[in-house]
Amino acid sequence: MTTSLSAVIRDPAAPFSVETIHLDDPGPLEALVRVVATGFCHTDLIGRSGLLGEHFLPAVLGHEGAGVVEKVGSGVTSVEPGDHVVLSFDSCGTCTSCRAGRPTDCETFEARNLVGLTPDGGRTARDAAGEPLTNRWFGQSSFGQYALATERNLVKVRRDVPLEKLGPLGCGVQTGAGSVLNVLRVSPGQSLAVFGAGAVGLSAIMAAKLSGAGEIVAVDLNPDRRALALELGATRAVDGAAGDVVTAVRADSGGLDFSFDTTGVAAVMADAVRVLRRPGTCVLVGSSMEMLTLHPSELTSKTLTFSYEGGAVPQNFIPRLIDLWQQGVFPFDRMITTYDLADIAQAEADATAGKAVKPVIVMP
Repeated sequence: MTTSLSAVIRDPAAPFSVETIHLDDPGPLEALVRVVATGFCHTDLIGRSGLLGEHFLPAVLGHEGAGVVEKVGSGVTSVEPGDHVVLSFDSCGTCTSCRAGRPTDCETFEARNLVGLTPDGGRTARDAAGEPLTNRWFGQSSFGQYALATERNLVKVRRDVPLEKLGPLGCGVQTGAGSVLNVLRVSPGQSLAVFGAGAVGLSAIMAAKLSGAGEIVAVDLNPDRRALALELGATRAVDGAAGDVVTAVRADSGGLDFSFDTTGVAAVMADAVRVLRRPGTCVLVGSSMEMLTLHPSELTSKTLTFSYEGGAVPQNFIPRLIDLWQQGVFPFDRMITTYDLADIAQAEADATAGKAVKPVIVMP
């Protein structure tokens, strides 16, 4: 058993409480990770919202962890104690998609990442009173000093890179960059519109610049985010509150080759489809409960899909992103603002208000 100071959500209307909890020893194909830092992602707001049912809370959230392996369970061969790791999403490894190298299409993706339980429906953490806590959010629940993870969601990284910066690569940065590089596969000279210039959208913009895209249009309500998008590679920025966003994004073109929506807002997702030329492709990644409504004719010669985690194989893609960052061509660290674990409520408030692009919680 391991004792951890962790952030716990007990009530959707209440702030995080930092408490002492107890974690079981790692079981088969599991590892205990001493967390150095964890990114705060918009999807964590879904976990604390109450939408996942009355039995989800109390819970430890966090799914962009980075740290050091402390212990491993039986059968673990890819990491050992002392290894530096980034924690990403979980997958089964045995379904048709996983065997084909597409873990984001895992048949049990939702059950392993969005339920907060072990694959057999268990909890492996308890609070100080001995009551069980949901602690397998995205297979990790890393808002704390320690996290139990599965071997499938551990990505071994080099020891000469700062773990304090790497957590966001496990989800938000991977989703944005991967959607451009793995899903859309943007080629030199092609065009892309990105709706929402948060961490995911800005990562997509940086990846599009790396791909040699000819035109990269950033759409956001926040003028500071639009300015940062231009600094990171966007060629144009459009105010999301403009009277006719579709016309503003299309400008003098006949439409863009690709679009990417991070907002999950119904009207914005529809606009992301409408800015496309024929043929064109739109990828949606925003976490929300809103429904997308389009007339079928608006999809003529267009492709529309929703994608998890940028279609990435984390063990291959995250080291690739680290290499690009070290080369100075993928400066994802410019989005990061750090907070102590004790200040996680402020990090959440700043993320919700748009004051911080990517909060990262540093563990004591």
